[in-house]
Amino acid sequence: MEKWFNVGKIVNTHGVKGEVKVVSSTDFPEERYQKGNTLHLFLPEKKERIEVIIASHRTHKNFDLLTFEGYNDINQVEAFKEGILKVQENQLQSLEEGEYYYHEIIGCKVVTGDGTELGTVKEILSPGANDVWVVKGERGKEHLIPFIEDVVKEVDLEKGLILIEPMEGLLS
Repeated sequence: MEKWFNVGKIVNTHGVKGEVKVVSSTDFPEERYQKGNTLHLFLPEKKERIEVIIASHRTHKNFDLLTFEGYNDINQVEAFKEGILKVQENQLQSLEEGEYYYHEIIGCKVVTGDGTELGTVKEILSPGANDVWVVKGERGKEHLIPFIEDVVKEVDLEKGLILIEPMEGLLS
């Protein structure tokens, strides 16, 4: 079974020469949107995917603007709105030690050093200098756990377990 990972969502067209406006969800925009790179476009309500090759990339007002080879007109890319750009698992880069893909962290159980189970990572926020993991407990209580060395002590992906040492006031 093929595994696909989101790179970005096409939210609109830009100009009349086939450029699309993308809200990016990749940590590697320079590599994903590099000229000649292949992405796969999944459109809502369509079963088949469209293979697209990056022709150009630039950033503009917090968006990534892309053009694709063979698509040089707004009328050709209008139908791409709301489409999700994805890569296959074999296109994922190797990460440095201590770095993780979101899909590896989401779903892991979070426990404290004294054995208290806080819940499961449901979402990852990227508000600034470091990611924040949203951990939802059994009773629906949410904890926001910063992904920093002082707090996250161990990540065991094989067991799906994350050990944290909460700073004072973090869990109140």
